[in-house]
Amino acid sequence: MNKKKQSRMRRARRGRKHIGKLEVPRLCVYRSPRHIYAQVISASGDRIEASASTVEPTLRGDNTGNVEGASKVGALIAERAKTQGIEKVAFDRSGYKYHGRVKALADAAREGVLQF
Repeated sequence: MNKKKQSRMRRARRGRKHIGKLEVPRLCVYRSPRHIYAQVISASGDRIEASASTVEPTLRGDNTGNVEGASKVGALIAERAKTQGIEKVAFDRSGYKYHGRVKALADAAREGVLQF
């Protein structure tokens, strides 16, 4: 594993340690060069309550790896979490910087119903 990924994973562990103490579901984000994925994971961490990504046929198109695609995923994950009765989550950015696609996803989820 290269130094950059090790640093990101260290930041992710540090954030998840803090989120675990909050005992609320967490909105976890994974970002690849081509796609972005989001999951709402239960407070105990044993099951996935809702998920959305740009790989899904409804969101698949030309804008899968950019800010526009991330905002669509954020809106969709907020809608799916709302149907599960989840309104408050902790945002787990997985060690990524809070800008660009990660920020767009978070802002779109906030515009939905999710509070964090």
